[in-house]
Amino acid sequence: MRLIDTKLYLPLIITILFFTLMINYFDRSAIAYAISQIQQEFQLNNLEFGALGAAFGFGYLFMTVVGGMLVDKFKAHKVLSGSAALWSILSILIGIVTGYWLFYALRVLLGVTEGPCFPAVTRVIADWLPMTNRVKIMACTLVAVPLASALGAPLMAYLINHFSWRGTYIILGFAGLIFAVLWALFYRDKTELSTPVQDKTNKSDWKKVLFTPALLANNFAYFSYGYLLFFALLWLPGYLEQSYGLKLHQIGWFLTIPWLCAAIFLLAGGFISDKLFAKTQSIRIARSHIIWISQLLSALCFIPVILSPHLTTALIFISLGLGFGFMSNSIFYSLNIDLAKEHAATSLGIMDWFFGLAGIIAPWLTGYLSKITHNFNSAIFMMIVFTLCGVVGIIVFQRESLVKPPYS
Repeated sequence: MRLIDTKLYLPLIITILFFTLMINYFDRSAIAYAISQIQQEFQLNNLEFGALGAAFGFGYLFMTVVGGMLVDKFKAHKVLSGSAALWSILSILIGIVTGYWLFYALRVLLGVTEGPCFPAVTRVIADWLPMTNRVKIMACTLVAVPLASALGAPLMAYLINHFSWRGTYIILGFAGLIFAVLWALFYRDKTELSTPVQDKTNKSDWKKVLFTPALLANNFAYFSYGYLLFFALLWLPGYLEQSYGLKLHQIGWFLTIPWLCAAIFLLAGGFISDKLFAKTQSIRIARSHIIWISQLLSALCFIPVILSPHLTTALIFISLGLGFGFMSNSIFYSLNIDLAKEHAATSLGIMDWFFGLAGIIAPWLTGYLSKITHNFNSAIFMMIVFTLCGVVGIIVFQRESLVKPPYS
Protein backbone atom coordinates (compact mmCIF):
# COMPACT_ATOMS: atom_id res chain seq x y z
CA MET A 1 0.00 0.00 0.00
CA ARG A 2 1.28 3.44 -0.95
CA LEU A 3 1.20 5.95 1.88
CA ILE A 4 -0.69 9.19 1.40
CA ASP A 5 -0.94 12.25 3.63
CA THR A 6 -4.71 12.50 4.08
CA LYS A 7 -4.37 15.83 5.91
CA LEU A 8 -3.24 17.38 2.63
CA TYR A 9 -4.94 15.04 0.17
CA LEU A 10 -8.52 15.14 1.44
CA PRO A 11 -8.82 18.98 1.51
CA LEU A 12 -7.45 19.06 -2.05
CA ILE A 13 -9.93 16.55 -3.46
CA ILE A 14 -12.86 18.03 -1.53
CA THR A 15 -11.97 21.45 -2.98
CA ILE A 16 -11.82 20.11 -6.55
CA LEU A 17 -15.06 18.21 -5.94
CA PHE A 18 -16.69 21.35 -4.55
CA PHE A 19 -15.94 23.43 -7.65
CA THR A 20 -16.88 20.57 -9.97
CA LEU A 21 -20.31 20.46 -8.32
CA MET A 22 -20.66 24.22 -8.66
CA ILE A 23 -20.04 24.00 -12.41
CA ASN A 24 -22.47 21.07 -12.53
CA TYR A 25 -25.23 23.20 -11.05
CA PHE A 26 -24.38 26.24 -13.16
CA ASP A 27 -25.05 24.02 -16.19
CA ARG A 28 -28.36 22.83 -14.75
CA SER A 29 -29.73 26.18 -13.67
CA ALA A 30 -28.51 28.60 -16.35
CA ILE A 31 -31.66 27.92 -18.37
CA ALA A 32 -33.81 29.47 -15.61
CA TYR A 33 -32.10 32.85 -15.89
CA ALA A 34 -32.45 32.83 -19.66
CA ILE A 35 -36.20 32.14 -19.52
CA SER A 36 -37.19 35.36 -21.32
CA GLN A 37 -34.55 35.04 -24.06
CA ILE A 38 -35.28 31.35 -24.66
CA GLN A 39 -39.06 31.80 -24.63
CA GLN A 40 -38.77 34.65 -27.08
CA GLU A 41 -36.29 32.91 -29.40
CA PHE A 42 -38.17 29.60 -29.54
CA GLN A 43 -41.69 31.09 -29.08
CA LEU A 44 -42.46 29.08 -25.93
CA ASN A 45 -45.17 29.50 -23.30
CA ASN A 46 -44.71 28.48 -19.65
CA LEU A 47 -45.87 24.91 -20.27
CA GLU A 48 -43.45 24.41 -23.16
CA PHE A 49 -40.58 25.95 -21.22
CA GLY A 50 -41.45 23.68 -18.28
CA ALA A 51 -41.22 20.66 -20.63
CA LEU A 52 -37.77 21.86 -21.74
CA GLY A 53 -36.70 22.13 -18.11
CA ALA A 54 -38.07 18.65 -17.41
CA ALA A 55 -36.01 17.16 -20.27
CA PHE A 56 -32.96 17.11 -18.01
CA GLY A 57 -34.84 14.93 -15.53
CA PHE A 58 -35.58 12.25 -18.15
CA GLY A 59 -31.88 11.79 -18.84
CA TYR A 60 -30.98 11.99 -15.16
CA LEU A 61 -33.67 9.45 -14.27
CA PHE A 62 -32.23 6.98 -16.76
CA MET A 63 -28.60 7.27 -15.79
CA THR A 64 -28.39 7.93 -12.06
CA VAL A 65 -28.91 4.30 -10.97
CA VAL A 66 -26.69 3.00 -13.77
CA GLY A 67 -24.18 5.69 -12.84
CA GLY A 68 -24.19 4.55 -9.23
CA MET A 69 -23.51 0.97 -10.31
CA LEU A 70 -20.68 2.14 -12.56
CA VAL A 71 -19.14 4.14 -9.70
CA ASP A 72 -19.28 1.16 -7.33
CA LYS A 73 -17.65 -1.03 -9.99
CA PHE A 74 -15.13 1.33 -11.62
CA LYS A 75 -14.85 3.92 -8.80
CA ALA A 76 -15.06 7.70 -8.79
CA HIS A 77 -11.75 8.49 -10.48
CA LYS A 78 -12.66 7.19 -13.93
CA VAL A 79 -16.41 7.69 -13.86
CA LEU A 80 -16.52 11.29 -12.61
CA SER A 81 -13.69 12.36 -14.93
CA GLY A 82 -15.51 11.01 -17.97
CA SER A 83 -18.89 12.26 -16.81
CA ALA A 84 -17.66 15.82 -16.20
CA ALA A 85 -15.92 15.95 -19.58
CA LEU A 86 -19.06 14.78 -21.38
CA TRP A 87 -21.48 17.16 -19.66
CA SER A 88 -19.08 20.05 -20.36
CA ILE A 89 -19.01 19.20 -24.07
CA LEU A 90 -22.81 19.04 -24.09
CA SER A 91 -22.97 22.46 -22.44
CA ILE A 92 -20.90 23.87 -25.31
CA LEU A 93 -23.21 22.18 -27.84
CA ILE A 94 -26.27 23.68 -26.14
CA GLY A 95 -24.68 27.08 -26.72
CA ILE A 96 -24.74 26.54 -30.49
CA VAL A 97 -27.97 24.55 -30.81
CA THR A 98 -30.64 25.50 -33.35
CA GLY A 99 -34.20 24.22 -33.09
CA TYR A 100 -36.35 23.40 -30.07
CA TRP A 101 -36.20 19.61 -30.38
CA LEU A 102 -32.43 19.51 -30.73
CA PHE A 103 -32.24 21.74 -27.64
CA TYR A 104 -34.60 19.31 -25.88
CA ALA A 105 -32.47 16.31 -26.88
CA LEU A 106 -29.28 17.95 -25.60
CA ARG A 107 -31.00 18.72 -22.28
CA VAL A 108 -31.89 15.01 -22.00
CA LEU A 109 -28.27 14.05 -22.73
CA LEU A 110 -27.05 16.61 -20.18
CA GLY A 111 -29.11 14.74 -17.59
CA VAL A 112 -27.61 11.42 -18.74
CA THR A 113 -24.03 12.63 -18.40
CA GLU A 114 -24.63 14.27 -15.01
CA GLY A 115 -26.30 11.15 -13.62
CA PRO A 116 -23.12 9.57 -12.15
CA CYS A 117 -21.94 12.79 -10.46
CA PHE A 118 -23.54 12.54 -7.03
CA PRO A 119 -23.14 8.76 -6.71
CA ALA A 120 -19.43 9.48 -7.26
CA VAL A 121 -19.49 12.09 -4.48
CA THR A 122 -21.05 9.52 -2.16
CA ARG A 123 -18.43 6.90 -3.07
CA VAL A 124 -15.61 9.35 -2.29
CA ILE A 125 -17.08 10.20 1.13
CA ALA A 126 -17.82 6.55 1.93
CA ASP A 127 -14.27 5.46 1.02
CA TRP A 128 -12.31 8.18 2.75
CA LEU A 129 -14.29 9.39 5.78
CA PRO A 130 -15.45 7.73 9.04
CA MET A 131 -19.04 7.81 10.26
CA THR A 132 -18.27 10.30 13.03
CA ASN A 133 -17.60 13.29 10.74
CA ARG A 134 -19.11 12.09 7.48
CA VAL A 135 -22.17 14.36 7.37
CA LYS A 136 -20.37 17.63 8.04
CA ILE A 137 -17.77 16.91 5.33
CA MET A 138 -20.59 15.89 2.99
CA ALA A 139 -22.31 19.17 3.87
CA CYS A 140 -19.13 21.13 3.10
CA THR A 141 -19.10 19.47 -0.32
CA LEU A 142 -22.83 19.70 -1.11
CA VAL A 143 -22.97 23.35 -0.06
CA ALA A 144 -21.65 23.91 -3.59
CA VAL A 145 -25.26 23.40 -4.76
CA PRO A 146 -26.89 26.41 -3.03
CA LEU A 147 -23.70 28.47 -3.39
CA ALA A 148 -23.76 27.75 -7.12
CA SER A 149 -27.19 29.36 -7.17
CA ALA A 150 -26.30 32.17 -4.75
CA LEU A 151 -23.24 33.10 -6.80
CA GLY A 152 -24.83 31.89 -10.00
CA ALA A 153 -27.86 34.16 -9.72
CA PRO A 154 -25.95 37.42 -10.29
CA LEU A 155 -23.25 35.65 -12.34
CA MET A 156 -25.72 34.02 -14.74
CA ALA A 157 -27.65 37.28 -15.03
CA TYR A 158 -24.42 39.13 -15.86
CA LEU A 159 -23.19 36.54 -18.38
CA ILE A 160 -26.57 36.26 -20.10
CA ASN A 161 -26.94 40.04 -20.33
CA HIS A 162 -23.42 40.46 -21.78
CA PHE A 163 -22.83 37.25 -23.75
CA SER A 164 -26.40 35.95 -24.33
CA TRP A 165 -27.62 32.59 -23.05
CA ARG A 166 -25.67 30.84 -25.81
CA GLY A 167 -22.35 32.42 -24.86
CA THR A 168 -23.02 31.60 -21.23
CA TYR A 169 -23.38 27.86 -21.95
CA ILE A 170 -20.17 27.86 -23.98
CA ILE A 171 -18.25 29.56 -21.14
CA LEU A 172 -19.64 27.05 -18.62
CA GLY A 173 -18.66 24.16 -20.87
CA PHE A 174 -15.01 25.19 -21.03
CA ALA A 175 -14.94 25.79 -17.26
CA GLY A 176 -16.28 22.28 -16.71
CA LEU A 177 -13.57 20.76 -18.89
CA ILE A 178 -10.91 22.39 -16.71
CA PHE A 179 -12.24 20.75 -13.54
CA ALA A 180 -12.71 17.40 -15.31
CA VAL A 181 -8.99 17.44 -16.09
CA LEU A 182 -8.09 18.48 -12.51
CA TRP A 183 -10.13 15.59 -11.09
CA ALA A 184 -8.46 13.12 -13.45
CA LEU A 185 -5.00 14.39 -12.49
CA PHE A 186 -5.30 14.63 -8.72
CA TYR A 187 -7.94 12.19 -7.43
CA ARG A 188 -7.09 8.58 -6.70
CA ASP A 189 -9.56 5.98 -5.51
CA LYS A 190 -8.71 4.32 -2.23
CA THR A 191 -8.49 0.98 -4.05
CA GLU A 192 -5.74 2.44 -6.25
CA LEU A 193 -3.69 2.98 -3.10
CA SER A 194 -4.29 -0.45 -1.60
CA THR A 195 -5.21 -4.01 -2.57
CA PRO A 196 -8.59 -4.01 -4.37
CA VAL A 197 -11.39 -5.92 -2.67
CA GLN A 198 -13.38 -8.28 -4.87
CA ASP A 199 -16.99 -7.26 -5.39
CA LYS A 200 -19.25 -9.55 -3.36
CA THR A 201 -22.63 -8.21 -4.48
CA ASN A 202 -25.42 -10.78 -4.16
CA LYS A 203 -29.22 -10.90 -4.32
CA SER A 204 -29.49 -10.18 -0.60
CA ASP A 205 -27.50 -6.96 -1.04
CA TRP A 206 -29.82 -5.79 -3.83
CA LYS A 207 -32.90 -6.62 -1.78
CA LYS A 208 -31.62 -4.49 1.09
CA VAL A 209 -30.68 -1.57 -1.16
CA LEU A 210 -33.99 -1.63 -3.02
CA PHE A 211 -36.52 -2.59 -0.35
CA THR A 212 -35.21 -1.54 3.07
CA PRO A 213 -38.07 0.59 4.52
CA ALA A 214 -35.69 3.18 5.99
CA LEU A 215 -34.01 3.69 2.61
CA LEU A 216 -37.34 3.77 0.77
CA ALA A 217 -38.57 6.49 3.12
CA ASN A 218 -35.31 8.34 2.57
CA ASN A 219 -35.79 8.08 -1.19
CA PHE A 220 -39.31 9.49 -1.15
CA ALA A 221 -38.32 12.31 1.19
CA TYR A 222 -35.47 13.06 -1.22
CA PHE A 223 -38.02 13.21 -4.04
CA SER A 224 -39.79 15.92 -2.03
CA TYR A 225 -36.50 17.75 -1.55
CA GLY A 226 -35.80 17.39 -5.28
CA TYR A 227 -39.21 18.83 -6.11
CA LEU A 228 -38.36 21.90 -4.03
CA LEU A 229 -34.90 22.19 -5.58
CA PHE A 230 -36.09 21.94 -9.19
CA PHE A 231 -38.90 24.40 -8.52
CA ALA A 232 -36.36 26.82 -7.10
CA LEU A 233 -33.73 26.25 -9.79
CA LEU A 234 -36.00 26.49 -12.80
CA TRP A 235 -38.92 28.64 -11.70
CA LEU A 236 -37.89 31.07 -8.95
CA PRO A 237 -36.51 33.55 -11.52
CA GLY A 238 -39.72 33.23 -13.55
CA TYR A 239 -41.82 33.50 -10.39
CA LEU A 240 -40.18 36.80 -9.43
CA GLU A 241 -40.32 38.08 -12.99
CA GLN A 242 -43.97 37.17 -13.62
CA SER A 243 -45.35 37.79 -10.11
CA TYR A 244 -43.48 40.98 -9.22
CA GLY A 245 -42.32 42.37 -12.57
CA LEU A 246 -38.61 42.22 -11.72
CA LYS A 247 -35.96 42.51 -14.44
CA LEU A 248 -33.21 39.95 -14.96
CA HIS A 249 -30.44 41.99 -13.29
CA GLN A 250 -32.70 42.56 -10.26
CA ILE A 251 -33.66 38.89 -10.03
CA GLY A 252 -30.00 37.85 -9.96
CA TRP A 253 -29.27 39.88 -6.84
CA PHE A 254 -32.59 39.18 -5.10
CA LEU A 255 -32.05 35.42 -5.37
CA THR A 256 -28.68 35.51 -3.63
CA ILE A 257 -30.56 35.88 -0.32
CA PRO A 258 -32.56 32.61 -0.35
CA TRP A 259 -29.65 30.61 -1.79
CA LEU A 260 -27.19 31.92 0.80
CA CYS A 261 -29.74 31.01 3.45
CA ALA A 262 -29.90 27.50 1.97
CA ALA A 263 -26.09 27.23 2.11
CA ILE A 264 -25.95 28.27 5.78
CA PHE A 265 -28.72 25.88 6.81
CA LEU A 266 -27.14 22.99 4.86
CA LEU A 267 -23.84 23.44 6.68
CA ALA A 268 -25.62 23.76 10.01
CA GLY A 269 -27.53 20.51 9.38
CA GLY A 270 -24.33 18.61 8.70
CA PHE A 271 -22.51 19.83 11.81
CA ILE A 272 -25.57 19.34 14.06
CA SER A 273 -26.09 15.79 12.76
CA ASP A 274 -22.50 14.70 13.41
CA LYS A 275 -22.52 16.29 16.85
CA LEU A 276 -25.74 14.49 17.77
CA PHE A 277 -24.38 11.19 16.46
CA ALA A 278 -21.19 11.59 18.52
CA LYS A 279 -23.36 12.09 21.62
CA THR A 280 -26.10 9.51 21.03
CA GLN A 281 -24.75 6.97 18.50
CA SER A 282 -28.33 6.95 17.21
CA ILE A 283 -29.03 7.30 13.49
CA ARG A 284 -32.68 8.06 14.20
CA ILE A 285 -31.83 10.99 16.47
CA ALA A 286 -28.86 12.31 14.49
CA ARG A 287 -30.26 11.75 10.98
CA SER A 288 -34.00 11.00 10.83
CA HIS A 289 -35.19 13.59 13.35
CA ILE A 290 -33.30 16.38 11.61
CA ILE A 291 -34.79 15.36 8.25
CA TRP A 292 -38.45 15.36 9.25
CA ILE A 293 -38.24 18.45 11.46
CA SER A 294 -36.42 20.54 8.84
CA GLN A 295 -38.72 19.38 6.03
CA LEU A 296 -41.82 20.15 8.12
CA LEU A 297 -40.54 23.66 8.83
CA SER A 298 -39.77 24.11 5.13
CA ALA A 299 -43.34 23.23 4.15
CA LEU A 300 -44.78 25.59 6.77
CA CYS A 301 -42.61 28.47 5.54
CA PHE A 302 -44.02 28.24 2.02
CA ILE A 303 -47.64 28.59 3.17
CA PRO A 304 -47.45 32.42 3.49
CA VAL A 305 -45.97 32.61 -0.04
CA ILE A 306 -49.25 31.28 -1.44
CA LEU A 307 -51.00 34.38 -0.06
CA SER A 308 -49.14 36.53 -2.64
CA PRO A 309 -47.50 38.80 -0.07
CA HIS A 310 -45.34 41.87 -0.57
CA LEU A 311 -42.01 41.10 -2.29
CA THR A 312 -40.01 41.49 0.95
CA THR A 313 -42.29 39.09 2.85
CA ALA A 314 -42.20 36.59 0.00
CA LEU A 315 -38.39 36.65 -0.08
CA ILE A 316 -38.16 36.14 3.69
CA PHE A 317 -40.37 33.04 3.67
CA ILE A 318 -38.87 31.67 0.44
CA SER A 319 -35.42 32.05 2.04
CA LEU A 320 -36.51 30.22 5.18
CA GLY A 321 -38.33 27.57 3.15
CA LEU A 322 -35.25 26.90 1.03
CA GLY A 323 -33.01 27.01 4.09
CA PHE A 324 -34.93 24.39 6.04
CA GLY A 325 -35.41 22.36 2.85
CA PHE A 326 -31.65 22.19 2.29
CA MET A 327 -30.80 21.55 5.94
CA SER A 328 -31.10 17.78 5.57
CA ASN A 329 -29.43 17.43 2.16
CA SER A 330 -26.15 15.96 3.40
CA ILE A 331 -28.06 13.71 5.82
CA PHE A 332 -30.01 12.12 2.95
CA TYR A 333 -26.65 11.23 1.39
CA SER A 334 -25.12 9.97 4.61
CA LEU A 335 -27.96 7.54 5.28
CA ASN A 336 -27.03 5.66 2.10
CA ILE A 337 -23.51 5.23 3.49
CA ASP A 338 -24.72 4.51 7.03
CA LEU A 339 -27.07 1.74 5.90
CA ALA A 340 -25.44 0.42 2.71
CA LYS A 341 -21.77 1.39 2.76
CA GLU A 342 -20.42 -1.32 0.44
CA HIS A 343 -22.93 -0.28 -2.23
CA ALA A 344 -23.25 3.37 -1.27
CA ALA A 345 -23.00 4.74 -4.82
CA THR A 346 -25.65 2.33 -6.11
CA SER A 347 -27.92 3.12 -3.16
CA LEU A 348 -27.38 6.83 -3.77
CA GLY A 349 -28.10 6.28 -7.46
CA ILE A 350 -31.46 4.78 -6.53
CA MET A 351 -32.19 7.75 -4.28
CA ASP A 352 -31.15 10.06 -7.11
CA TRP A 353 -33.63 8.24 -9.37
CA PHE A 354 -36.37 9.72 -7.21
CA PHE A 355 -34.60 13.07 -7.47
CA GLY A 356 -34.59 12.72 -11.26
CA LEU A 357 -38.32 11.94 -11.16
CA ALA A 358 -38.83 15.18 -9.26
CA GLY A 359 -36.75 16.88 -11.96
CA ILE A 360 -39.34 15.78 -14.52
CA ILE A 361 -42.51 16.46 -12.55
CA ALA A 362 -41.64 19.77 -10.86
CA PRO A 363 -40.68 21.82 -13.96
CA TRP A 364 -43.54 20.47 -16.07
CA LEU A 365 -46.26 20.59 -13.40
CA THR A 366 -45.22 24.09 -12.32
CA GLY A 367 -45.37 25.26 -15.94
CA TYR A 368 -48.76 23.61 -16.44
CA LEU A 369 -50.33 24.95 -13.25
CA SER A 370 -48.96 28.47 -13.76
CA LYS A 371 -50.27 28.48 -17.34
CA ILE A 372 -53.83 27.49 -16.44
CA THR A 373 -54.09 29.54 -13.20
CA HIS A 374 -51.93 32.51 -14.28
CA ASN A 375 -50.04 32.40 -10.96
CA PHE A 376 -47.78 30.08 -8.98
CA ASN A 377 -49.99 29.41 -5.95
CA SER A 378 -51.17 25.95 -7.01
CA ALA A 379 -47.62 24.94 -7.90
CA ILE A 380 -46.33 26.00 -4.48
CA PHE A 381 -49.23 24.18 -2.80
CA MET A 382 -48.25 20.94 -4.58
CA MET A 383 -44.68 21.39 -3.35
CA ILE A 384 -45.96 21.72 0.22
CA VAL A 385 -48.06 18.54 -0.13
CA PHE A 386 -45.13 16.46 -1.42
CA THR A 387 -42.89 17.73 1.39
CA LEU A 388 -45.43 16.84 4.08
CA CYS A 389 -45.80 13.33 2.62
CA GLY A 390 -42.03 12.93 2.89
CA VAL A 391 -42.19 14.01 6.54
CA VAL A 392 -44.76 11.32 7.32
CA GLY A 393 -42.65 8.67 5.57
CA ILE A 394 -39.54 9.51 7.62
CA ILE A 395 -41.47 9.45 10.91
CA VAL A 396 -43.19 6.14 10.18
CA PHE A 397 -40.47 4.16 8.38
CA GLN A 398 -37.26 5.34 10.01
CA ARG A 399 -37.96 4.01 13.48
CA GLU A 400 -34.98 3.08 15.66
CA SER A 401 -35.29 -0.62 14.86
CA LEU A 402 -35.06 0.10 11.11
CA VAL A 403 -31.99 2.33 11.09
CA LYS A 404 -29.29 0.25 12.74
CA PRO A 405 -26.24 -0.32 10.48
CA PRO A 406 -24.84 -2.24 8.79
CA TYR A 407 -27.46 -3.43 6.30
CA SER A 408 -25.00 -4.29 3.53
